[in-house]
Amino acid sequence: MRQARFTGDREQLLGARIRRAQVLQYQGKFDEAIVELTGCVDEARGRDWSALEAFAVQNRGKCYFDQAEYEHALSDMTAAVFLREKLGASPAEIEGALTAVAVVQRFLEAQRAAAGEETPGADDGGGPA
Repeated sequence: MRQARFTGDREQLLGARIRRAQVLQYQGKFDEAIVELTGCVDEARGRDWSALEAFAVQNRGKCYFDQAEYEHALSDMTAAVFLREKLGASPAEIEGALTAVAVVQRFLEAQRAAAGEETPGADDGGGPA
């Protein structure tokens, strides 16, 4: 981050901030990571840096997932898929992002079932459309 600050390249600095937030996540400092990633998402969105926005929003979704906040995680993971599609990402990248969405959906359904809530599509035998 220090090097990116010295060069004055805002885009590189934003990428470094996202990577630093990943380190915070790996250290279990989820709240700090989410705050940093939210700032990164906002900055990327404001500057129309969709690739960095997708990277930040996906990582924020991972933090939410690690905290078992599956609804927030699902929202972020879904947003990352749309951003990657908008960018024209490779089919492999989009498939990976869609797999993450499916995993979060399953965890959310299990969480709702454990809490006694009805899950959408549970009575028709089908999953999400």
